[in-house]
Amino acid sequence: RRLLPAGAGPAGGASDPAIASTLDASVQRVAAATLRRHLLAIRDQRVLDGAVLVLDNASGHVLAYVGGSGDLSSARHVDAVMARRQAGSALKPLLYALAFDQRILTAASLLEDTPLDLSVAGGLYRPRNYDDHFRGLVTARIALAGSLNVPAVRTLGLVGAEAMVQQLRRLGFDLPEAGDHYGPSLALGSVDVTLWELASAYRALAAGGVWTSPRLSPATPAGAPRRVYSHEAAFLVSSILADRESRSVTFGLENPLATGFWTAVKTGTSEDMRDNWAVGYSPRFTVGAWVGNYSGEPMRNVSGVTGAAPVWLEVMTWLHAGSAAASAPAPPPGLIARAVPGPDGGAGRPEWFVRGTEPAAEAGRAHVASGGARIVAPVSGTIIALDPDIPPAMQRVIFEASAAGAGMRWVLDGADCGPAASLLPWAPRPGRHRLALVSGAGAIRDTVTFEVRGAAARSEPPGD
Repeated sequence: RRLLPAGAGPAGGASDPAIASTLDASVQRVAAATLRRHLLAIRDQRVLDGAVLVLDNASGHVLAYVGGSGDLSSARHVDAVMARRQAGSALKPLLYALAFDQRILTAASLLEDTPLDLSVAGGLYRPRNYDDHFRGLVTARIALAGSLNVPAVRTLGLVGAEAMVQQLRRLGFDLPEAGDHYGPSLALGSVDVTLWELASAYRALAAGGVWTSPRLSPATPAGAPRRVYSHEAAFLVSSILADRESRSVTFGLENPLATGFWTAVKTGTSEDMRDNWAVGYSPRFTVGAWVGNYSGEPMRNVSGVTGAAPVWLEVMTWLHAGSAAASAPAPPPGLIARAVPGPDGGAGRPEWFVRGTEPAAEAGRAHVASGGARIVAPVSGTIIALDPDIPPAMQRVIFEASAAGAGMRWVLDGADCGPAASLLPWAPRPGRHRLALVSGAGAIRDTVTFEVRGAAARSEPPGD
């Protein structure tokens, strides 16, 4: 059988039936030629196979379906669009979107990128970053844009592996096992997925959190839309995946993920460099690319940025050639912008927050501004999760005030905690808390509320 682009006339006789498809012949040719050219360029690095899928965001039509590299392939009859391969970091955006929807994290939440040992059935699990460096406290925005591994594992611990598996199933992934089977490595894409599933999930982010199945035939009815993320969570993830500055902590400012128009994109590399992915979208199109070997043989020094990303970039750039530059989508009404300090307490940048999770607006604390003193940390509305894998003695919440004069004190839930002139480390306990900055005369200068989730910190023996 031969697939014809939609709108093409019938061709062939009874022995050569033609089936109308949604494929666009020009897009198909460009995607296939691009994949072949880039595979030839890295063939000396033990790379033989690849696939490309191009979706129209509005209709869900499949515009290009390149299931293999033809005569370059080690198994030219295998359909790589539907073959199951390890996802790597390409799953991270779907994890963070769930954490945003659960209001466990905001894009400004601080996560630890420090060495981590987790007990698993086979021993210790020690996630490391692609470049083997740790960056200390980072925002969720930087953690996702820079594809940092330890913060992703910590985020999965907050969300829950089973909740993540259920969310992936709602996105159309065929996962046969429960969350406990995958364990913490689920955050880093230890599950086997298809390019079809990944591209479909990213198209849901492009559609504001609404998933529908792609269509390869115009005769296939459009399925019922399914909301899998809030519009706000989808926008936050899209904003992060389009953030060139935040991505630069790992990839630098100049890399194959940077386009001259608005796009949101993520790469992924599986264990031992057996697979790499680049999946992303503009307001009009979603493009997914996979590069690897059907045999499972590792590639040599080929990551998502150097393998699949150049294919993704060239196809996406061609799709927008000659058209008006794609602009960033408008934020939904449920989001508000607030300026937040950086992880080091210095000047930060404006950030988007789901309404109700934002720090206190400056207009709401005019009495603080007039006197100069205010609470810097924790930010009002913060949700703090205790990590069972970190010794309790190492878990502290820092109370910090700016312009706190002599005599000012901290009052937590009505109890005096000490002077506010310097940083105060507080041993967190679960529950909702109200922190006040109080003058020597007893006047409340500023207040914030925050919540601690998880097991209560235990007292540790001296010297531990």
